[in-house]
Amino acid sequence: MSDTTDLTFTPAADGGREPRRGREARRTARMARSGVSVPYITRNIPLMEVLSEEGLALIERNAETLLQDVGIEFRDHPRSLVLLKAAGCDVDGTRVRFPRGLAKALCATVPSQYTQHARNPERSVVIGGKNTVFAPNYGSPFVHDIDNGRRYGTIEDFRNFVKLAYMSPFIHHSGGTVCEPVDLPVNKRHLDMLYAHMRLSDKPYMGSVTAAERAADTVAMSEILFGKDFIQSNTVCTSLINASSPMLWDGTMLGAAEVYAANNQACIITPFILSGAMSPVTIAGTLTQVLAEVLAGAAFTQLVRPGAPVIFGTFVSTLSMQSGAPTFGTPEAALAIYGAAQLARRMKMPFRSGGSLCASKIPDAQAAYESAQTLIPTLLAGTNFVLHSAGWIEGGLSASYEKFVMDFDQLGAMHVMAKGIDLSENGQAMDAYKEVGPGGHFLGCSHTQANFEGAFYRSSLADNNSVEQWVAEGSQDMTRRANAQWKKMLAEYEAPAIDPAIDEALQAFVAEKKASMPDASH
Repeated sequence: MSDTTDLTFTPAADGGREPRRGREARRTARMARSGVSVPYITRNIPLMEVLSEEGLALIERNAETLLQDVGIEFRDHPRSLVLLKAAGCDVDGTRVRFPRGLAKALCATVPSQYTQHARNPERSVVIGGKNTVFAPNYGSPFVHDIDNGRRYGTIEDFRNFVKLAYMSPFIHHSGGTVCEPVDLPVNKRHLDMLYAHMRLSDKPYMGSVTAAERAADTVAMSEILFGKDFIQSNTVCTSLINASSPMLWDGTMLGAAEVYAANNQACIITPFILSGAMSPVTIAGTLTQVLAEVLAGAAFTQLVRPGAPVIFGTFVSTLSMQSGAPTFGTPEAALAIYGAAQLARRMKMPFRSGGSLCASKIPDAQAAYESAQTLIPTLLAGTNFVLHSAGWIEGGLSASYEKFVMDFDQLGAMHVMAKGIDLSENGQAMDAYKEVGPGGHFLGCSHTQANFEGAFYRSSLADNNSVEQWVAEGSQDMTRRANAQWKKMLAEYEAPAIDPAIDEALQAFVAEKKASMPDASH
């Protein structure tokens, strides 16, 4: 579990508040510890479950009917059709119908838990069970900060976000396409992104899925970093494979999934759904489709290589029925997260969903409310892998520098919430009552003095001072404080050490691959 010793409010020895210089010195010391991380979360709180056994069985039965009677399209990937037909599916052109129970049976070889190894073994994460792993924003073509506004992302922005994710103690995973570096050719940018993850961080990472050959480049670079034999028996990469909902898997995603599964690397099999447009408007109907699409995609990976790691993924949001725009932080989306998590546990698969999602165009109150209404259900549902944990604004179109670090702060709070209530002898605090007695105060008692360092989570961004002090310090809102914080973090960033020979080999691979093909825009 996480250790929040240096992340709490610290009273002065005499029971009053520290002078400003003392507080700032402690904050500076905390932020200066570049690359310091806390372990991924192991939850010690009950799961929130919204479906009964009868409800789960109903949705599973409906999903089996959908797979058998309607079927799933597997387009532009002939090998998937061959494998599925040989396994017993009814293949009619590109439409694949699964006899009742077949997809679930094929998915029985999916590990319920697996370790994704990082190049720094202390950063490796266990995905599944009671564990929650936070990864940052993914896929945004635009970036935003309050100095320069909204603009297309660049490789410099990408590297900055990788550095910030490395610096945060509450992000456990470097992620994948944290923002899209549109200043680089489409067919080459994956090489620079992968190298940035491998060199600028030593946390686990995700690979490219925009083409099968780019997934193969991810595997090849991972072999350089970890060794070819190692990755065939260990997972070092977890990558996002999205369905083209409703009920369609396309050749690009299937090609990438095949490469990763064949090489024992993990796939997050994820229906991407805006309810009302890409699924029925009802939660039960949407969950039926989610389950069917996941089972179909995961079954394919198991035909490629039984036992290849898979995460039961879902991205479900609601839709404004007036404008057609996606909405976030809604109660229906929270219920979908809870229900999908139960279905994943029923299928004995790790689960991915949620994050810090919002539709706001800037890191404002709307962003905070909607993100909280997504993040808290994400934790309470028992989500194992959380993509979009930090930085997401504008429905995912933009990655925000300020919201990146504001979300870090909330992720820290989730670490504390997940610990639950301490019922140890120290947690019961009976000695404190005996020492203080009626009418006394607890600030100076021995129990408080022994526990004050780690008693409460201390935000690195919230201002809890008097209004007079706040005005004297410039009347800054949280966005302004976040702006100063991410700049400070980047200024203090130090790259983790790497074997020079491995670094040289990675750079040589990237250079050779780039030289082997002309720039392309697709």
